[in-house]
Amino acid sequence: MKSNWRRTMEYEEEKTTMSVASGIHKWMVRILLAIMIIEWGLLIAEQQWLSASMVFLIIAFVISPEILRKRFDVTIPTEFQILAIIFVFAALFLGEVRSFYARFWWWDIVLHTSSGLLLGIVGFLLVYVLNEHKRTDFHLHPRFVAFFAFSFAVAAGALWEIFEFSMDQILGTNMQKTMLEDPSGLTDTMWDLIVDVLGAFAISMFGWWFMKQGQRSFIEDWIQKFIDKNPKFFSPKKLFHR
Repeated sequence: MKSNWRRTMEYEEEKTTMSVASGIHKWMVRILLAIMIIEWGLLIAEQQWLSASMVFLIIAFVISPEILRKRFDVTIPTEFQILAIIFVFAALFLGEVRSFYARFWWWDIVLHTSSGLLLGIVGFLLVYVLNEHKRTDFHLHPRFVAFFAFSFAVAAGALWEIFEFSMDQILGTNMQKTMLEDPSGLTDTMWDLIVDVLGAFAISMFGWWFMKQGQRSFIEDWIQKFIDKNPKFFSPKKLFHR
């Protein structure tokens, strides 16, 4: 009886949490879309084409989960959507369009650390998705999962720095900023990579510790939610080997 009662309470608590997160997500999307559409119109009127393109990309990113759900029947957990939208808004709109990178020296460092954390979580999800593919046969031991998540996040961070360099060289943007009196952008790039590594290392060690202890972390909870919402992509098996 006690066990059933506890499960019922946990289920109700989870439903309440999901409902709150869903409500926050809906209002956040509406507010951000309104801001972005107004800003996009103003930038086009001012013929600031590069900034207008960035705002358009943000709009496309914000509505992409709904497109994925309707066109491809893929549902992304609400919590991850909220974090991803906040990150993209802070990085592209506030950072590039509103020049927060120039106004606040720490803005870039905070965002790159956060990107390491988010990409590490994506790395954990990718490991499980690969494991479910019929052509792969991974044994998901905690050290391997943590190493893959760390490597994925660092690699993605390095590719982003290549993208920034390419944009500066081809389109004449200023994505690689002057930092510590170094106008070349090299110091900015190196610090971006360093904090990417620190963020990726932190989330990888966090995930590894919980898996090693046989406990569930919010990473596994989010992955499980993704699996529950997209059952056609997965077979029913245990999430990770301890």
